[in-house]
Amino acid sequence: MHTKLHIALIFGGRSAEHEISLLSARNIIEQIDRDKYEIILIGMDREGQLFLQEPWPSNPHLQPEKLVLTKHINDMVTFIRGQHRAVLINVMSKAVMQSVDVVFPILHGPFGEDGIMQGLFRLADVPFIGADVLSSAVCMDKDIAKRTLRDAGLPVVPFTTLYRRQRNDIDPATLIKTIGLPCFVKPANMGSSLGISKVKQEKELLTAIDLAFEYDNKVIIEKAIIGRELECAVLGNDDLRSTPPSEIVPKHEFYTYEAKYLDPEGADLITHADVSDELSQHIQTIAKQAFTVLDCNGMARVDFFVTAKNEIYLNELNTIPGFTNISQYPKMWETQGLNNTALIDELIRLALERFDAQKNLLTAPKDIH
Repeated sequence: MHTKLHIALIFGGRSAEHEISLLSARNIIEQIDRDKYEIILIGMDREGQLFLQEPWPSNPHLQPEKLVLTKHINDMVTFIRGQHRAVLINVMSKAVMQSVDVVFPILHGPFGEDGIMQGLFRLADVPFIGADVLSSAVCMDKDIAKRTLRDAGLPVVPFTTLYRRQRNDIDPATLIKTIGLPCFVKPANMGSSLGISKVKQEKELLTAIDLAFEYDNKVIIEKAIIGRELECAVLGNDDLRSTPPSEIVPKHEFYTYEAKYLDPEGADLITHADVSDELSQHIQTIAKQAFTVLDCNGMARVDFFVTAKNEIYLNELNTIPGFTNISQYPKMWETQGLNNTALIDELIRLALERFDAQKNLLTAPKDIH
């Protein structure tokens, strides 16, 4: 008799992308192969509390926010709190996690995509989908990711970094002289275009920086590249595959949070970008190189800017891309003959493959028994 794998889908989260995670979770729940998998639904509310969700209801009209939440998992993460410390003593509730075969974290943004949850999964010794601890953290931090990609010889947009401690010493004129206008001001650790401003005049710069500091303690300022926004979907561990680039044509000033999620007419999404075969192959090669340089696993969406002269600039890698019914990552794979159900199958296989490979690594010299 075939035994189903138990997949723990963790969704919601503390980040500003909470609602997007709910939409992603709903789509995964509806698309996953129920003949192969039993789903354990674990929701995280905006305060970081974890809840066990009742089995997915049959009502297809249930609103995504209704996914959250029914039963509090009191011992999912257990802490002893002292005067000066909090010691993690029990990573995952045995009652919930002992039968889990693979965790699928669909927690977009900070406190889910940045290595924090991935560290818990490693401590719990459970396979999980997506990038590992370090690669998750690096890809979330636009500053560190860009430095790493630049040092590897890959093309990134010129940028500079500001820390909160430098806020009172900022000289807008010097920054503009260094980066130029227009420029973008972004929180270093945030997704979905939250806290991002396009600055066209020097007088707008400090306001944009203050907005970005509302979301993070570190801000990057980068040159605005005039060109097309293209992206590839990468899949794999050692043997990498990439889709041909798709294109985003924003109808707003840039691809804002509102354009992505709130305005159905906010952007045109062209699954097959109109580029030459040569340029398509070059972009895909860079996407896979970036995936390797940042030590990703499983999946990532790789975003680019391409100028009218076909100059290519890496923008960022998203290690837990959206899985909503309009998200580009699954849509790009669908054009390659990999529908959502098959894509989820492959991600689960890759998680188990990576877990087995890690298990085979030595943790001590061979002559120590």
